[in-house]
Amino acid sequence: MKFNFLSESDQAYFIHKASTLVEALPYIRQHTGKNIVIKYGGHAMGDVKLAQNFSKDIGLLKEVGINPIVVHGGGPQIGKMLKNKNIKSNFVEGLRVTDKDTVKIVEDVLSNDINKKIVNDINLSGGKAESFSGNINKLIQAIKFEIPLKNSDSNIEKILDLGFVGKPIKINNQLIEESIKKGNIPVIAPLGIDEKGNTYNINADTAAGFIAGSLKASKLLLLTDVAGILDNNKKLISSLTIEKAKKIIDKNYISGGMKPKIATCIDALAEGVQQATILDGRISHSIILELFTEHGIGTQIYT
Repeated sequence: MKFNFLSESDQAYFIHKASTLVEALPYIRQHTGKNIVIKYGGHAMGDVKLAQNFSKDIGLLKEVGINPIVVHGGGPQIGKMLKNKNIKSNFVEGLRVTDKDTVKIVEDVLSNDINKKIVNDINLSGGKAESFSGNINKLIQAIKFEIPLKNSDSNIEKILDLGFVGKPIKINNQLIEESIKKGNIPVIAPLGIDEKGNTYNINADTAAGFIAGSLKASKLLLLTDVAGILDNNKKLISSLTIEKAKKIIDKNYISGGMKPKIATCIDALAEGVQQATILDGRISHSIILELFTEHGIGTQIYT
């Protein structure tokens, strides 16, 4: 009988793989049976290879006994569709002003295009995903989101109307929990509905954080296009308490879309979520690196 012996380099490779599995085991045990809400969007969604890896990662989480709940965005895809229809996109503080015509396009892109593609990708990777749209069966009940603006000269406050942009006020947890009990992976389009049946476009980070808080999820992960929260010297802040997060959110070096992400994490933690992490979705298998390695990646905010 002839035996094929591994070279030293091959041995080192497989030893490293084995060590990685051993390192992951205590973290798998820690998260088994827990609900983890993951906001998926940005570059991670637009890149084919990253999208494939994301689908595999979500399937892996389910296989090891974790309950992933995916809430997805779709800003670039919505913007492209609006441009094709010669509808100009206007933004206020990162939120898309959404009139009646726009909200119909938003609903179509989120529910019929993006959501179904994510579900299909996860299923092709061996998972068992289930499609949800927040405005169906009152999954996400919402009210109109209003931004108060105060004139610095007159000190008179005005309410800025963004149209059909919503703020979640209640989640139908039962729908999500029933899906999980059936062994499914809920994939949720961030749309809401009010008492009059109006559909609202909801920021995906906001929706994910509110769902995590409503479910009392053990963890909230927000995939973004930066390494995490950066300090005044552009260095990554690997972790900080909720108190520290509240102190830095209004600092000048916290700008753009990072402010609402930090606010979302703070709100989710206040509602009972144990940990929230803002991490770089441009890195392959970023979810696995965050959950199953000693140091993780991104910025973790905790109570």
